[in-house]
Amino acid sequence: MSAAADDLWRIRRMRPRDIDAVVAIERSAYDFPWSERIFRDCLRVGYRAWVVDRPGLEVAGYALASIAVGEAHLLNLCVAPVARGHGASSRLLEAVIAQASHERAGELFLEVRPSNKPARRLYARYGFQTRGRRPNYYPNRRGREDALLLSKVLPI
Repeated sequence: MSAAADDLWRIRRMRPRDIDAVVAIERSAYDFPWSERIFRDCLRVGYRAWVVDRPGLEVAGYALASIAVGEAHLLNLCVAPVARGHGASSRLLEAVIAQASHERAGELFLEVRPSNKPARRLYARYGFQTRGRRPNYYPNRRGREDALLLSKVLPI
């Protein structure tokens, strides 16, 4: 896919009608996916939520964040397998960073699996730094996996 094609990704607010597509992407990516109810609850309580799409491709990914009291937390960012490696995750992360900055959050936090090398590369490209480790944070097929706590100071 060309750089010009990467520019065709559109970011928009997630709507309740997007939930089925979002849940399908979530299930394709994780052994222990979030449920439909979790996504609906996130929208209901006012978490910031986006989807990425492009002409000819319905929802290809999503991101959810909590932004309050001067800080932001990226709760979930996921892209469908067909859209990976083509800039969709970057566009989503840029939307989260822009919104958090707009709402005057001084720092954006997230957790990531140490084994998720593509996500770790993405976050490193955007200047996220490791701040700590959360033991046994994520379920996996062998039991539990730690999470790396990353953060990025934002311009406000």
